[in-house]
Amino acid sequence: MTFNVTHQESYSRGELLLRSIFGYFYIVLPHAFILMFLGLWGSILSFISWIIIMFTGSYPESFFEYQIKLMKWSTRVNLRIYNLADGYPAFGLESEDPAFTLEIPYPETLSRSTQLIKLLFGAFYVILPHGILLLFRGIATMFLWILGWWVVLFTGKFPESWHEFIVGTMRWGLRVQLYMGYMTDDYPPFSGK
Repeated sequence: MTFNVTHQESYSRGELLLRSIFGYFYIVLPHAFILMFLGLWGSILSFISWIIIMFTGSYPESFFEYQIKLMKWSTRVNLRIYNLADGYPAFGLESEDPAFTLEIPYPETLSRSTQLIKLLFGAFYVILPHGILLLFRGIATMFLWILGWWVVLFTGKFPESWHEFIVGTMRWGLRVQLYMGYMTDDYPPFSGK
């Protein structure tokens, strides 16, 4: 998986304030409403895909593409909420965003035994260890997000190392999501790089 977010030279203070005051109403609510239904459909497709993988050893390509498009849409919204990108996130599964790249290769085959192990024991060997570490990393991310808000407000610039840390947290979470969504056999590394 390749996930990179462009670090802008400067960030709009006006957009920062607008997102902070009204972002919940004009970004989060409309996108979350639609993403809720699309995510429900994505969950159903994930369940169907698991069954298909158990019989064929492969993830249905059209289902895979849908899941990737869904991830891209939610990432567009998250980048604005974390103040990592200016502009309004586009609606639609087909929309692209110049602020980031997310490339996930389609796996030709997937291990049936790995998928079964994920279903039965994934909570213990994936969600528990990654979840605990991502909890602490998420706390650090929120701290940097709050500090970054003030830095952008006064300077118009987001510190690059903070930006990379927050992007790393998102990258780590996406890898876990891919693995537990039966979309890859590669165990997610304990790293945001």
